[in-house]
Amino acid sequence: MKILVIHGPNLNLLGTREPEIYGTLSLAKVDAMLVKHGHELEIDVNTFQSNHEGAIVDRIQKAAAAGVAAIVINPGAYTHTSLAIADAIRAVKTPVVEVHLSNLYARGVERHTSVTAAACRGIVSGFGVASYLLGIEAARVLATPSRSQRTVAKPARERRRRARR
Repeated sequence: MKILVIHGPNLNLLGTREPEIYGTLSLAKVDAMLVKHGHELEIDVNTFQSNHEGAIVDRIQKAAAAGVAAIVINPGAYTHTSLAIADAIRAVKTPVVEVHLSNLYARGVERHTSVTAAACRGIVSGFGVASYLLGIEAARVLATPSRSQRTVAKPARERRRRARR
């Protein structure tokens, strides 16, 4: 299974940008943690960072064709402003989980609204780097059909045959 992690604007400055909010780990170290966590879960985790909205939209749109089963995204400041990213998430069938290092609701009121969250299947926020790790686990669940979903997907004839036993 492949999961894509997308980091939005300014996340390339992790480790130096407001470490009291975002922590002291560099993006390279965070990415290494994510890849290692994915390996432990038997998931191929790929990461992508851009400060450019259009590049993020392009990456979301190309994910399914690249065999990505789910996306974990930290849209950064685009969380609060980007209808383009929200529309890209809605346009694809790939499940998307939004993550944030900080608790958006413990910060300024301008950060309390996420236009991208409504397009995502869920949000993990406020746990530092663990938000990404939890997001990967949630994405794995979303990308793996549950037993009941597999049962529903079986042909009606097979379900009837088993019911008669």
